[in-house]
Amino acid sequence: MSSFVILVEKNYTTTLFTSILFMMKKTRSLFLLPFAMLIASLQWGYAQGVTEYKVVTVVESIVPGGLGRSRMIENQEDRNVNDLTTDRTDGKKSDQGKVKRKDAKIDKFKEAKLLNFYSAVGINFQNIASNDALITSKLNQLASEGWELAFVTSGVESDSGTPADDKGGQSDGKGIFVTRLIFKRTR
Repeated sequence: MSSFVILVEKNYTTTLFTSILFMMKKTRSLFLLPFAMLIASLQWGYAQGVTEYKVVTVVESIVPGGLGRSRMIENQEDRNVNDLTTDRTDGKKSDQGKVKRKDAKIDKFKEAKLLNFYSAVGINFQNIASNDALITSKLNQLASEGWELAFVTSGVESDSGTPADDKGGQSDGKGIFVTRLIFKRTR
């Protein structure tokens, strides 16, 4: 039994499980079976871990003439959503006015410069390929840190009118393409 105690003190559950199975085989005794089952369940529970998520947002400008700004953004601070959440009890009365926008903002984030989809002469395929290389670099970096790409969601806000719009709309000349890359890992 001294080897059993030493293994417990060192917390080597795999070695302990193996040792118990070996002792069961050697002594042809089933009284150690509950210990083996306990160790196996502890190992399984420990291996499950906790899943955490990370969001990387890619904002690519689709402003003609290359005047927009394109970035890859990754937050470096955590926020607790419960600190900014209020409850409505009657469907109309809201306490959101008590929540300050400044409390939602973070100061620490990574910002990687990307190129705009358009240059002065139109769509720029070299810029798109360059952005793909930078995004691929980020994907590979996070994969090497144990992150797995779980979800991708995207959206576009494009020009809100055209000069020839028969309803009198004016072109704002602005547009962005936003992609959110959602990663997960178990720790």
